[in-house]
Amino acid sequence: MRHPEETFVVQLLLPDGERTITARADEHIWEAAFAQGVRLPALCHQGWCLTCAAHLEAPGEVDQSDSATYYPEDRAAGFVLLCTGRAASPLKLRTHQAIAMRKYRKQKKLPAPYS
Repeated sequence: MRHPEETFVVQLLLPDGERTITARADEHIWEAAFAQGVRLPALCHQGWCLTCAAHLEAPGEVDQSDSATYYPEDRAAGFVLLCTGRAASPLKLRTHQAIAMRKYRKQKKLPAPYS
């Protein structure tokens, strides 16, 4: 089990450039980014709407246990939900992937709100 105060470096690949933040193991990545001045999309903050979707661009681990809906297929495709995901390793994430995740979910016949 990870120590709640353990921190990880999270590289965010934003549409307008890159930002690097740190995230504690006990905080959601979206909240860590917001606290460090990075504004990311989100609506529900429950892991349902997919607005906060990102894509894992390098090996890494995100704890999605707080997500209302997160499927093994999402993990296999590299999608993560930043509003409910917690870093469990250093990460490299491409943000603003809601459209791509919704399209993927529709192909897999999984819930894809706002599609």
